[in-house]
Amino acid sequence: MRTASAAMAIKAKYQVQKNWMGDPCFPKTMVWDRLTCNYAAATNPRITSMNLSSNGLNGDISSSFANLKALQYLDLSNNNLIGSIPDALSQLQSLTFIDFSGNQLNGSIPPGLLRRIQDGSLDLRHGNNPNLCTSGNSCKVAAKRKSKVAIYIVVPVLVIVVIVSVALVAFCLLRRRNQQRGLMNKTTVKPENEEEMSTGYGDDNDSLRLVENRRFTYEELGMITNGFQRVLGRGGFGNVYDGFLQDGIQVAVKLRSHSSNQGNKEFLAEAQILTRIHHKNLVSMIGYCKDGEYMALVYEYMAQGTLREHIAGSNHNGNLPWGERLRIAHESAQGLEYLHKGCNPPLIHRDVKATNILLNARLEAKIADFGLSKAFDQHNDAYISTNTLVGTPGYVDPEYQATMQPTTKSDVYSFGVVLLELVTGKQAILSDPEPTSIIYWARRRLARGNIESVVDARMHGNYDVNSVWKVTEIALKCTAQASTQRPAMADVVAQLQECIDLEAGRAHGLHTSGNSGEDSSWNYNAYTSAQSADVSTDTTFETELRMPTVVTGPGPAAR
Repeated sequence: MRTASAAMAIKAKYQVQKNWMGDPCFPKTMVWDRLTCNYAAATNPRITSMNLSSNGLNGDISSSFANLKALQYLDLSNNNLIGSIPDALSQLQSLTFIDFSGNQLNGSIPPGLLRRIQDGSLDLRHGNNPNLCTSGNSCKVAAKRKSKVAIYIVVPVLVIVVIVSVALVAFCLLRRRNQQRGLMNKTTVKPENEEEMSTGYGDDNDSLRLVENRRFTYEELGMITNGFQRVLGRGGFGNVYDGFLQDGIQVAVKLRSHSSNQGNKEFLAEAQILTRIHHKNLVSMIGYCKDGEYMALVYEYMAQGTLREHIAGSNHNGNLPWGERLRIAHESAQGLEYLHKGCNPPLIHRDVKATNILLNARLEAKIADFGLSKAFDQHNDAYISTNTLVGTPGYVDPEYQATMQPTTKSDVYSFGVVLLELVTGKQAILSDPEPTSIIYWARRRLARGNIESVVDARMHGNYDVNSVWKVTEIALKCTAQASTQRPAMADVVAQLQECIDLEAGRAHGLHTSGNSGEDSSWNYNAYTSAQSADVSTDTTFETELRMPTVVTGPGPAAR
């Protein structure tokens, strides 16, 4: 999204210290401070107002402002901006107000902006800029005087600079070529599709040449990870190692194994996706490595590991209370909703599971592992055609298995399995006494109308029974066999917020936690009869749930 990219570039240039995280306009409740966005139905959200007055901004005026095509109001007053006013701002047809006063700008006001000031379509304020020339005639006289000085002073200096620059460039090129020859001598295996990597994957827009994140060498990764010493986790791509950048920031380095069945295609897909998605509930990429045969992705470090580890109780912090489970579910759902509707083009994750939901030091949830994600046309029934079935056993949408056409509802199905894991504390596939899907296991017990037979006993009844029932109901709807019976992720987000409100009410004494009483029962038969296409009435599907189809997936994502 061009608007989001421009906003991120402005944030990076001026090191803005606000709540400027994720997408600037999505979700509406998390819009960046002092920004206003337009949410017209027919377009993507666009920034219409930006107020950076008195923010200690340094340097020149960023060219990225010119990419905010819907901008109407821009306030950069009372900062430390230098340089000239860019003429590109005159191309912003919607712009009606600019305030540059109280800076150290120089030069003259561009002709394009002057014309708009004169015709009354633009209000431009520029006071208290001592070196800014605002009168046409005086600017021309000053320019002529300065040009004469430049001839006698600047030109000789430029000649010297050019000579030195040419010498430095030649030296650097020669040194780099020698280093590359040394690396080639060390390399024992050459990738079969090295040419594809050098020219880009797919069309030009998918080329690694457009990746804005930092590019690391394999030698640098070795230093960052202290010789790839500590393994954080393992997946289909390869091992994930603990590392530290020079500034002390902890990172996770996912290094592709030579034996991995995921090659350049998945590596490039994940790298490209991570450069254009920005959301607080999606894992961020810091950089990448494509150095000869070595490929790696460098992520932000997620200190608390995977959601699966916490559900299983293998994490040293112990079992998750119900309130934390609800919040993690809600945050994960927000990340998926952004993939389906917030980014451009929208994406289907295709491998939603508890091991691909990571938790940071504050136990905030973030979706990870985008190697299998696919873009889709949101005007074409939100599905894509594929020739390969991907995913992880226990999480794969049965409709996708039958049609080979994953949709956003395929992600919804997988997320429903995650919700059942959060409620029950069990894995997606139960192995005792025989392999059984958690969906079939839960439906069979819920048919008796007793939530206690399903809920994770390690929570010791410390929950609002109504919120537990509601999450279970959401999970059952998400895992309906027919995708048309499943809710959209936006609906799931809204309903999970209601569950959070119910649990918050219990915490404040408005509800009783339910292990007994009328609230602890639920008429499951009434629920199933109200679902015209509920999968629990399909015996064939129940058989498939008991013996789930094994699908080769990328394995667990590491932190």
